[in-house]
Amino acid sequence: MPPQFLYKIYEKRLMNELDPDRMPRHVAIIMDGNRRYSRMKGDMEVIKGHELGADTLEKVLDWSIDLGIEIVTAYAFSTENFNRPEHEVEGLMRLFVENFKKIVDHEKIHKHKVRVKVVGRIELLPDDVREAIKEAEDSTKQYNERLFNLAIGYDGRLEIVDAIKKIYKKVEDGEISIDDIDENLVSENLYTAGLEDPSLIIRTSGEERLSGFLLWQSSYSELYFCDSLWPELRKVDYLRAIRDYQERDRRFGV
Repeated sequence: MPPQFLYKIYEKRLMNELDPDRMPRHVAIIMDGNRRYSRMKGDMEVIKGHELGADTLEKVLDWSIDLGIEIVTAYAFSTENFNRPEHEVEGLMRLFVENFKKIVDHEKIHKHKVRVKVVGRIELLPDDVREAIKEAEDSTKQYNERLFNLAIGYDGRLEIVDAIKKIYKKVEDGEISIDDIDENLVSENLYTAGLEDPSLIIRTSGEERLSGFLLWQSSYSELYFCDSLWPELRKVDYLRAIRDYQERDRRFGV
């Protein structure tokens, strides 16, 4: 029996095991493994690994739409990634521009009313990347049925520091008092203000850490670690993560 046929049978079985009424509302993803995938292939340029990773992200968004998952947030580029080799950073910036420009006329994005938003220190990005981001965000800003967030120029600790600075300024200006500061106020001053915390965080490549991703927002998120490198992620891998989430007894507290 051909392997592809068996794969389809397994995929269908996983789909049948999922409860459509218990889907995570917000799935956040640490897309790890693009560079390792390139090295594993031997003669592949590192930017090609990132290009394949972008293709995987588009597939994951498609799967999420089909499953009824309303919010997807992907960790695309940290502030530390600026320290990578210059040619790799430049290649990634070109890739961001190309893919944000595609969103403007992306058939499935507009068909399913997906609002696109970038979170992070966008001011650190080159002008052409910021312009492409604005085009993508403006072309989808009227939608609110589904959200697709990309964390670019992002670091969870810096996000909290920036929130503290904004809150301090409001206290200093007399807009609020110290007693007004609570968890809700902090959340309202994060890059992700107004965004529901993730129900499930998935990390690929076998690493088991958050690497500064959504540190405040992940307090009660379920974590799932997958051995597949990001460009290799298959639909069955994603479905297994959702199944694992549905099998857990979520508790808020200790």
